[in-house]
Amino acid sequence: MVATTNQPELTRTATMVTATRITTPSATVTTSDWKAGLPVLTGTGFTLRELRLEDAASLLAMLTTEEVSRFISPPPTTVEGFERFIMWAQRERAAGNYACFAVVPAGMDTAIGIFQVRSLEPGFGTAEWGFALGSAFWGTGVFVDGARLILDFAFDVIGARRLEARAAVANGRGNGALRKLGAVQEGVLRRSFVRNGQYHDQVLWGILAEDWRQQRQSLTCAPIVH
Repeated sequence: MVATTNQPELTRTATMVTATRITTPSATVTTSDWKAGLPVLTGTGFTLRELRLEDAASLLAMLTTEEVSRFISPPPTTVEGFERFIMWAQRERAAGNYACFAVVPAGMDTAIGIFQVRSLEPGFGTAEWGFALGSAFWGTGVFVDGARLILDFAFDVIGARRLEARAAVANGRGNGALRKLGAVQEGVLRRSFVRNGQYHDQVLWGILAEDWRQQRQSLTCAPIVH
């Protein structure tokens, strides 16, 4: 499953300053001074953490298959290219412009995908997010749980008020996932994405902080059916 934006070339830190905890129906988010180092976000059967250089080889294997790469900006084509991306992501995080989380399933040490959030205006009021997962993990629930953690992080930790996403019109999985999360389709960006020399239309999706908090509250209050 992929929904993404015009992402830069696809960070390594051990610094984490724990502050508070945000509880969602399925997971817990530990917040931190994210510019000094991203927190570890714990979901059901996986964690989201800062990218590490040792993730480069697994990301190359997971994100360069035709199934995944056809809907995203061209990823690096070598381990070294992914290493450069990881170091770039670390610099941009330290500058307060960008956050990129590795998706690491339980029992594994390296990333099988990424979630990223980047600022579209000073202060991160409006941000853009995207995601890419290895196709072997589509339909496992990792995406939905992980996306909810990223929404909590973007709105409650970074302080964004609006998140935008762009997904190719032909990307049925990505568009369906964004709709399921409560994002609103706000328009179609014609011929806005180029892949292999071909231009494609993209759907523009938006979700506001107040919309997400209301939806999160309804999820928290939903009755448990046995």
